[in-house]
Amino acid sequence: MSLEVEFCGIRFPNPFIVASSPPTTTGEMIARAFAAGWGGAVIKTVAPEGEVIENVAPRFAAMKADRKRIVGFENIELISERPLSIWEKECRILKDRYPDRVLIGSCMAGGADKAGWQELVVRLEDAGCDMVELNLGCPHGMPERGMGSVCSQNPEITGAITRWVKEVARKPFLVKLSPNVTEITVPGRAAARNGARALSAINTVNVLLGVDIDRFEPLPSVAGKTTYGGYSGAAVRPIALKAVSDLARHLPDVAISGVGGIATWRDAVEFLLSGAATVQVCTEVMLRGFGIIGPLQRGLERYMAEHGFERVSDLVGLALPRITDHSKLDFDHKPKAVIDASACIRCDKCYTACEDAAYQAIELPHPRMAPVKARGVPIVHLELCTGCSLCQHVCPVDCIKLQEVAGAPGEVKGSLGLSLGPDATYPGAARWDRPGGASGAPSIPAATSGDRLAANA
Repeated sequence: MSLEVEFCGIRFPNPFIVASSPPTTTGEMIARAFAAGWGGAVIKTVAPEGEVIENVAPRFAAMKADRKRIVGFENIELISERPLSIWEKECRILKDRYPDRVLIGSCMAGGADKAGWQELVVRLEDAGCDMVELNLGCPHGMPERGMGSVCSQNPEITGAITRWVKEVARKPFLVKLSPNVTEITVPGRAAARNGARALSAINTVNVLLGVDIDRFEPLPSVAGKTTYGGYSGAAVRPIALKAVSDLARHLPDVAISGVGGIATWRDAVEFLLSGAATVQVCTEVMLRGFGIIGPLQRGLERYMAEHGFERVSDLVGLALPRITDHSKLDFDHKPKAVIDASACIRCDKCYTACEDAAYQAIELPHPRMAPVKARGVPIVHLELCTGCSLCQHVCPVDCIKLQEVAGAPGEVKGSLGLSLGPDATYPGAARWDRPGGASGAPSIPAATSGDRLAANA
């Protein structure tokens, strides 16, 4: 079993890459990443000589779960402040000292700057970079200059840049795409049609992370003001997985490097199964350091051993055949919620969720606010349960499973939204307040929408 991967003809000792980001601000930082065991690293994006890059402070803001664990991270930091000439020297040193690690250059120029793109790519290749990533995805600061995400939000620009680079590149290159588009396969196809053999997805998501409600200042506050920034971390992983799988399904001949919200080996496996051949990590390195590469590698090795995989490439894309249109899903699959009484802690959260946001299929065998010691296990009425899974997700101890139940009656059909008010037959209808009296007649006048439409005909 081996973690080695081949990506566009380049051998990586493992699929884990430090993404272009603050952790790759200098050659010295990249050297420490390589020494720690990372298979590759993408330098912080460089711009054409003469492009002035200046950062503000502060430039980070965090979204926390329970005010503790960071699940989302916004930054308004720009690309590298260091000139290309410095990067050329440091890239040569890195390749001399770590010849078995993959060094990926990263560059950005304007959407109409053919000469700028070509010079950057040639110089990075000549400096020893094994590959070059074209940054068409940065969502803050740079788009104001006609650079970054605006270049992948317009497929014609994406295609032109790819074509210009293809004319001069002697080594493989990746096109890094922005998620801030309606359909990421559009710029993906434009890049592929014009010669890109590989794509990186995704760059950060453009957001406003929050507002200081006492000072009325959006975050991160730079002397009282802010700008929309790039959002990363665990919170963007579903967005990235959707993008990667979409690209892999529609562009099967293009290699994909998955980026966005990877924090654990499990996350990495999800990206591999969704079609990525390598994975890039940024935010988790910012929060926990280069040392996370150890658990990432060990976890992937254990997973591969447990599932009988010999090569990382054996995993790539295995989940893709199971992604389909909604209309093609199995509408005859009718699992029911089953509660493990031995594990239930009587918190009643499943009841509350089902009662107020689902189908009123769960009943309590005790008064609603009874002390915990006086509570029983909630009862699932199988004939009302639609298998939506809400109860399973709110359960804090994972004691609810969805499974086929032999002999279970089908759920209520054909009445949801088809019957009137308190006389409806859907679950819970009998508990309506009846402002019109015992007859249940509605207190609101008869619908007049037909009259209104006729009047405007």
